[in-house]
Amino acid sequence: IPIKRDEGREIRKAFIAQEKGWKILSADYSQIELRIMAHFSQDSGLMDSFYKNEDIHSKTASLVFNVPINMVLPEMRRTAKVVNFGIMYGAGSFRISQELGMPRKEAILLIENYFQQYPGIQNYIDSTCQKAREHKYVETILGRKRPIWDADSDNGLRRKAAERMAINMPIQGSAAEMIKLAMVKIQEEIIKKGLKSKLVLQIHDELLFEFPIEEEKELVKLVVKKMENAMK
Repeated sequence: IPIKRDEGREIRKAFIAQEKGWKILSADYSQIELRIMAHFSQDSGLMDSFYKNEDIHSKTASLVFNVPINMVLPEMRRTAKVVNFGIMYGAGSFRISQELGMPRKEAILLIENYFQQYPGIQNYIDSTCQKAREHKYVETILGRKRPIWDADSDNGLRRKAAERMAINMPIQGSAAEMIKLAMVKIQEEIIKKGLKSKLVLQIHDELLFEFPIEEEKELVKLVVKKMENAMK
């Protein structure tokens, strides 16, 4: 249930825990896919943003539009966010121009400027596509492989689709591994400590728990520790 719109916020108020006197805890990773991209690409600008705890979309907007970070307008940040995620999902200028409602020429310039600011990301994309062409697979941080058959296809549409998969799978796959490891470790700890708290849902990079009020402090501490240390 989206939280960004008023209707979503109102609907969310209707959710309650199954047990009387229990509460709901939501815990999610912050920009996990972009952090994994920073890990894979070793791009100094992207890593620096995370080390400094900066808002990554505002930082990208500041670099791409060449304005100080405190002068980034909401519209600029939105554009940067679309490009940040679009690049990660292997989106090209056509898709990004559609998403932002701008001419394709402008989208091409935007992407070129983006790669000038984050050259490590360009290197990640190039080397990943090259690996897919040579080995016919890509892999996650933990070594799970996905076959990529068409990375050197003569058919342009098939090749582009294969490249998008190759760019995205190591990132989304590694994020999926991380949250699954966290889930296993949290559940083990809940059993070990004899807690009544329950893990009820996983939504992308977010975990949802129901817990009795007296377990709140212990559960929050446990969840934060296990999620932060799920995967180095």
